[in-house]
Amino acid sequence: MAARPMITDDARVVDPQSCQLESWAKRNRNSTEYWALPGCSPAENLELTLGGAITREDGASQNTDLMMQAKALFKPLETNSYGYGLVVGYAQHPRLDNNSSMVGNAYAYVPVSASLFSDKLILHANLGALHDKEKSRTDMTWGFGSEIPLAGKLDLITETYGDHRSRPYYQAGLRYWLVQDRVQIDTTYGNRMHNNSDERWLSIGLRLLSAPLW
Repeated sequence: MAARPMITDDARVVDPQSCQLESWAKRNRNSTEYWALPGCSPAENLELTLGGAITREDGASQNTDLMMQAKALFKPLETNSYGYGLVVGYAQHPRLDNNSSMVGNAYAYVPVSASLFSDKLILHANLGALHDKEKSRTDMTWGFGSEIPLAGKLDLITETYGDHRSRPYYQAGLRYWLVQDRVQIDTTYGNRMHNNSDERWLSIGLRLLSAPLW
């Protein structure tokens, strides 16, 4: 995932020797997810993330998500230019009441980003694959997103993403710097295309970024 609240990733990482914490709550129709994804950059153009989520349904914790990911940039995004990289990761979805039922998904994708009009429009595109261990199949994944600066420290984000087997999702929202380059909040609305309200969601998030730590 890119910087909150986007699912479509970008060709950027946190500053070298710095860390970030992306956290958010996602309210679905019948459940609520609580996510925390801390990540650090141990070297230039490299970012490592390890985190997860707890999902509450009917007032009780039902399952978790555990995720580890590495992102390497071959060309970082710059103003009026483009960037690209490679992301590999692994996610597990164990149930809290039965840890033996752990299911893992390995994934990889290429994030490509482009800056237009001196960063007044930033576009992102992803193309990759996800291997679903439980279903013993590999799905092709994709995503297209945009960031548009509005007034001051406020940005508009829009995106659509999915795989080659099902109808895609869409999401739109706002994010705002409370403290420039250090503290950011966001909110989004999303749903599956051509769908009723069954799969819609609302999210609110907080992103914290540190200065270099070592």
